[in-house]
Amino acid sequence: MQTPGAHESTGLQSQAPPEEQNYGATAAHVRQGPFVSASRNAPAKRQYLVAAVLCYANLINFMDWFIVPGILLDIQKYFKLSDGDTGLLQTVFILCYMLAAPIFGYLGDRYNRKIILGAGIFFWSGVTLGSSFINELYYWIFFLSRGLVGIGTASYSTIAPTIIADLFEEGKRTTMLSVFYIFIPVGSGLGYVLAAGMADVTGDWHWAFRVTPCMGGLALVLLILLVPHRMQRRTAAHRALSISGTIRVATEKPGICRTAKTTWCQDVISLAKNWSFVWSSLGLTAMAFVTGALGMWVPVFLYRAQVVQGLVPPCLQESCDSSNSLIFGGITIGTGILGVIAGAEAARRLRKINNKADPLICATSMFVSAVCLYIALMVAQTNILSTFIFIALGELFLSVNWAVVTDILLYVVTPRRQSTAIALQILVSHLLGDAGSPYLIGTISHAIQDKNAHSFQWSFWSMQYSFILCSFVGVCGGAFFLLTSFYIEEDRKEAQRL
Repeated sequence: MQTPGAHESTGLQSQAPPEEQNYGATAAHVRQGPFVSASRNAPAKRQYLVAAVLCYANLINFMDWFIVPGILLDIQKYFKLSDGDTGLLQTVFILCYMLAAPIFGYLGDRYNRKIILGAGIFFWSGVTLGSSFINELYYWIFFLSRGLVGIGTASYSTIAPTIIADLFEEGKRTTMLSVFYIFIPVGSGLGYVLAAGMADVTGDWHWAFRVTPCMGGLALVLLILLVPHRMQRRTAAHRALSISGTIRVATEKPGICRTAKTTWCQDVISLAKNWSFVWSSLGLTAMAFVTGALGMWVPVFLYRAQVVQGLVPPCLQESCDSSNSLIFGGITIGTGILGVIAGAEAARRLRKINNKADPLICATSMFVSAVCLYIALMVAQTNILSTFIFIALGELFLSVNWAVVTDILLYVVTPRRQSTAIALQILVSHLLGDAGSPYLIGTISHAIQDKNAHSFQWSFWSMQYSFILCSFVGVCGGAFFLLTSFYIEEDRKEAQRL
């Protein structure tokens, strides 16, 4: 087992002048002595193989996450659920996910991360497979199974980014994190495609839950074979630590402890005083709120808009039309890849001229996304093509932030608290974000329908009015990222000193 907070001094150097310091993808490399070469001596191929395994598991992670929204019409009809109850299905998943995240963050900072990852993959794959055999009379078991999948997912999402941060130097860290986070939208989109495709091919939506467990089994085998049992805990670039006027490059080895240990409560208190972490986490919370609501309800919203326009018949047959899920899945994949790449490249270039570039990029993208989503809602009843276009633009600008937000956390939080910081960020962003947004949108929609005559028109309007809340939250997210820019330079320097 790896001792918590274990560090080993590997060399001493004079501190670089302030004007030579930077961060993120464009960070100036600290001049290193002959003893600071651990990462360069490590086999590059093994590092990329480990990263590839983690990216593949991340793909499956988010495919499994978005299978339910991909066949939501079928599930809603099979279990006879209202809009409010249907939204609660995703809320149960997110609640269990976020409540488990701090536990795995604590364990990930202190114990063997490979074992935790493997156990998580095995657990969520097994529960997903089991959920495919649940009868329509036992809808509560289906709800419970989604909650258990969320617990297994938390073990992976909390720990995997810190391993990638440890594998690569800062010049490559943002690039590799971008690749890792590209698989969030790609996996999400493929979840829609897989669910809709399996439902169409087999005529039974249950088969959608029997593919990702097989893929999870392969991920578990690859994890066992290719990922080292013990991995060095350090920053991606052997980040310089300022101690008594000198720089020490910190690494961690099992059984060695040269720095003071801290309790979980002390870590949380320290993070609560880190305003860059606090405001960027609230910005991520707004992102999670919007993406959670969109991911759950957009295919249903598009279907209702098409029914109102007379483009598709009402879903009365045994299997509902899943073309909107397929299209929305494709949009999610395409805009996710373009957005993450564009965000990373914009950050890499703009950091050279502005040390506050990261939060400013996030703020701008949130504002633009909010406007695009509002326009999509307003044109949905008259022009479905324009609706698809503006939804795609809204998703594109949301995706710009994925890797950038994580990079902010990794350079404003000291290395020994990064897993805890990620876990807390997951807890807050999901608690106030996508844990409640699908249920809230569904509940508002259901309440509007109850107050009006039952019709396809009011079914569409109720969802349209509910979705306007997402545009407002997106604007709030942009404001939070603007506040982050006021503190980011000071907090970055503080993280380097600890």
